[in-house]
Amino acid sequence: MEPIQIQTLVNTPISTVWQCWTTPEHILKWNQASDDWHTTQAENDLRVGGSFSSRMEAKDGSAGFDFGGTYDEVVEPELIAYHMDDDRKVRVEFKKISENETEVIETFDPETENSIDTQRQGWQTILENFKKHAKSCTI
Repeated sequence: MEPIQIQTLVNTPISTVWQCWTTPEHILKWNQASDDWHTTQAENDLRVGGSFSSRMEAKDGSAGFDFGGTYDEVVEPELIAYHMDDDRKVRVEFKKISENETEVIETFDPETENSIDTQRQGWQTILENFKKHAKSCTI
C-alpha cells in the first residue's frame, strides 16, 4: 500500500513547534483524535535508536491502546523519522515558511484494519489538535 500523507500550517515559529511536538507534557495535551479520548501517558527519548510511547484511552474507560516506536532519524528542528512497534514507518517534516509559520507534513504507512480514509481522517484530526495546541504552546 502507498503511504498516506497529511499536513497542516501552524502559525507558530518552528522552534516552538518542535518543542510542542516532542515534549511529553505537551504531547499529553494534543495527542487525541476526538474529544472523548485522551493521552494518559507519554515518554520520549528523542535520539536515533531512542524510543517513544504513549497511552491513548477513551475518557469513559471503555477502550485504550499503546502507541510506540523507535527513532530512525532526528534532525532538529526539521525531521523526525521512526518505525512503529508494528514496523510501519512514519516521517514528520517541519518546514519553516516564515518566522511565525511552520508547515508540518506527516507521511505514514497505513495499517490493514481500518480504511485509508479512516486512517487519514484520524491522523489529520490529531494533527489539527496539535495545530490548536501549538498556537498557545509556551516553552
